[in-house]
Amino acid sequence: MTAPPVSELSDRARDIFRAVVEGYLDTGQPVGSRTLADAGAFQLSPASIRSVMAELEGLGLLASPHTSAGRLPTDLGLRLFVDGMMRVAEPSAEERAAIEQRAARTGPVEEALAATTAALSGLSACAGLVLVPRAELKLRQISFVPLGPARALAVIVGDDGQVENRVVPLSPGTSASALAEAGNYMTATLSGLTLGEARTKLDRQLAADRAALDRAAAALVEQGIAVWSEDGERRPVLIVRGQGRLIDAAAAEDLDRVRDLLDDLDGKQEIAALLDRARTGDSTRIFIGAENQLFALSGSSVIARPFRGLDGRVLGVVGVIGPTRLNYARVVPMVDFTAATLSRLIG
Repeated sequence: MTAPPVSELSDRARDIFRAVVEGYLDTGQPVGSRTLADAGAFQLSPASIRSVMAELEGLGLLASPHTSAGRLPTDLGLRLFVDGMMRVAEPSAEERAAIEQRAARTGPVEEALAATTAALSGLSACAGLVLVPRAELKLRQISFVPLGPARALAVIVGDDGQVENRVVPLSPGTSASALAEAGNYMTATLSGLTLGEARTKLDRQLAADRAALDRAAAALVEQGIAVWSEDGERRPVLIVRGQGRLIDAAAAEDLDRVRDLLDDLDGKQEIAALLDRARTGDSTRIFIGAENQLFALSGSSVIARPFRGLDGRVLGVVGVIGPTRLNYARVVPMVDFTAATLSRLIG
């Protein structure tokens, strides 16, 4: 079903529709005709307001969850409101400063992105999301530290200072000198390469250099790069912060929906695929409720926008996820500002 253009609604219908949507987004509760009549903004009786609400319900813009429970906007109604009627509220100076401070922190880019996402989550009362390309870690140094007769800690240092380590099994009788030899060989041979490039180079060189390496050291070299290559392919591309903010007082009344939403967040590949749709174009994308099959049960919305490098290339997507009743007028400009800040400070 397609929403009618805003221009096709009468002034009265448009004003009452806006009041219902804004009331619902503010409280999370259906809005009744008597509530609107008592507010005095329309100079209409409850019966007259109910008549207009019924017309809007017939257009698929409003729904009534229970008899005489008032009306709330449908996903179709929210789409009409967001696209054609919403009056945005720009972030305050304090909100802008909080986002900029987190984005400008020193250290690995992933930490700055995670901190910025956490700030966006706190300010929007939603869960914050950022989607980044798979990290192309470049190797600076590799070493193996013995943990016992059968295990060693493989340590890799990236060119950005990032340190990662993995436990690898050892063949019986592997000596400390073999560990050192494997680390020195990998550092000398692979420094400056990405994991993928290192894997390709090792496959080509090990046969020629095998005589120069102890058999145990050669096995460690092959095993170490295999572990990191596999791990690099699985490297998370989605950072989520602030899931706990999705459980507010209104959500407590609908725990099944909250569970469905948290289950959606566990399916990071699906969320990542959704965010990836926001990579194209320069504007903010808003995905509302059942418009997307992923949120058919949880009734959630995602607001997302790409951020770019100095060369205009998309570096990632930042956004929030929350219930469909989130404050779009406030959150949309906040996501816009966050994307612009990341483009300026990280790009």
